[in-house]
Amino acid sequence: MILINLLPHREAARKRMRDAFYASLGVAAMLGGLVSGGVYLWYQTQISSQQSKNNFLTNEIKRLEGQIKEIANLQTEIAALRARQQAVEDLQSDRNLPVHLLNELVKQLPDGVYINSMRQENQNVTLSGVAQSNERVSEFLRNLAYNSVWLTKPDLVEIVAGNVALGPRDSRRVSNFTIRVRLRRASDLAQQAAAAASAAAAGAVAVPAVAPASAPAKAAAKT
Repeated sequence: MILINLLPHREAARKRMRDAFYASLGVAAMLGGLVSGGVYLWYQTQISSQQSKNNFLTNEIKRLEGQIKEIANLQTEIAALRARQQAVEDLQSDRNLPVHLLNELVKQLPDGVYINSMRQENQNVTLSGVAQSNERVSEFLRNLAYNSVWLTKPDLVEIVAGNVALGPRDSRRVSNFTIRVRLRRASDLAQQAAAAASAAAAGAVAVPAVAPASAPAKAAAKT
């Protein structure tokens, strides 16, 4: 017996394919939504973590900035205290400067040179006097420049020829001079001594490094 299917099987097959396609689209859309949601949540977690790190860093930076300001204020206070200490030390050392000045003038004045007046402004001292000749003034300048510990940088401001009356009919030609010289503090001498000691130590270290280089030359000269 021959059976003939008169039902619209092609339309039914198309419907089944269409339903399967829609179902696969729904499943794909659901999977896509789940993946997108997971990725979104992961990014939100990373963003929140980075924001918390940024907030922590911002708070730490603010705290460090406050500490830096405190350190800057402390450094300013320390500098002010050091300046006050240096001023006190300079005042204490300056009390003996007139004694050192007079002592050095007595030591460095050559014969035939006389001081008439002396004026001091801070560390600068202006000397005015009379000398028997220009050579005496030059000798006085050399003594101040090379032989004095407390006096330095002598500068001849002026020298003028003049006459001194020794009697009613006797006069002598002299040289009136003005010299400016700088008076050193004890702190200046201490710094100079420290610089000289460091230079001497550096020279002592450098000498052994150069000495062995001359030994091969001497051996070659002997051969």
